[in-house]
Amino acid sequence: MRRNVIETVLGGVVLVVAAFFLVFAYRSADLRKVQGYAVSANFSSINGLAAGADVRISGVKVGSVETLSLDPKSFQAVVHMQIDNGIKLPKDTAAVVASESLLGGKYMSLEPGGDEQTIAAGGRIEYTQSVPGLEQLLGQVIFSLQNTNKGGDAPKDPGAAKM
Repeated sequence: MRRNVIETVLGGVVLVVAAFFLVFAYRSADLRKVQGYAVSANFSSINGLAAGADVRISGVKVGSVETLSLDPKSFQAVVHMQIDNGIKLPKDTAAVVASESLLGGKYMSLEPGGDEQTIAAGGRIEYTQSVPGLEQLLGQVIFSLQNTNKGGDAPKDPGAAKM
C-alpha cells in the first residue's frame, strides 16, 4: 500500500514539472497571435513559408502570417499578414522571405524604408523579394563550378617554375 502512495505522489510531481516546462516553452517561444492591422504582399515564390509564421523587423516579432493564397491573374503567391497596431510601416517597406537556418523554417522579414507616408490597414507592400531555396543555391554553385572547369587548366604562372 505504501509503495502505491509513493508512486502516485511521484507521478503527480512529474506531471506538475511537465506542465511547468510546457508553460515556460510556450511563453518563451512567443507563439501568441498578433492582433493588429492587415497588410499583404505578392511574391514569385514563398517556398517553406506557412500560415502562422513570424513577421519580424530586425529580428523582433511584429506580426504573423495569417493566410497564403494564389492570385489567379498574376499567378503570384499572396501573403496576408497581421502587423501590431503600434508599428506603422512606411510605404517603401520591403518584404523578404527569410530562413531561420539551413534546416529551420521560414519567416517574413520586413525592411522599413524612409518614406513619410505609411501603409494603411488592408494595404499592400509593393517591394518584395523571394529568397531562392537551398536546392537552387546548390544548383547555381554546381553550375558555376562546371563553367570554370570547362576552360581547361588554368594558365601556369611563369614565375612559379623558377622557384
